[in-house]
Amino acid sequence: MIKIKRVYEPSRPPDGYRILIDRLWPRGLSKAKASIDEWRKDLAPSDRLRKWFNHEPKKWDEFRRRYHEELRPKAEELRELARKKRPGTITILYGARDKEHNNAVALKELLEELR
Repeated sequence: MIKIKRVYEPSRPPDGYRILIDRLWPRGLSKAKASIDEWRKDLAPSDRLRKWFNHEPKKWDEFRRRYHEELRPKAEELRELARKKRPGTITILYGARDKEHNNAVALKELLEELR
């Protein structure tokens, strides 16, 4: 199972393996409090794409397309990440306030396609 969760929310045992995929460390959050197992900033959107998107919902479809395109050369790394969930859960962590339009949602979609 692949879940997504805002990194500022408390860690819970059902989260399983917790992976942060933001390029920048979340403001005001200590590493201990974040309780992450892995920080994969290399799988986060490029700075250029992140700044272009600027969390504007009207750009969501194009952002997803561009982000998936950026990730295409990292297909093997993504398959490895998808395999980590077996037999348990992985939770993809993100820092954005918008729960529907963020890189974790787009990455989860892509990981589920790779299954």
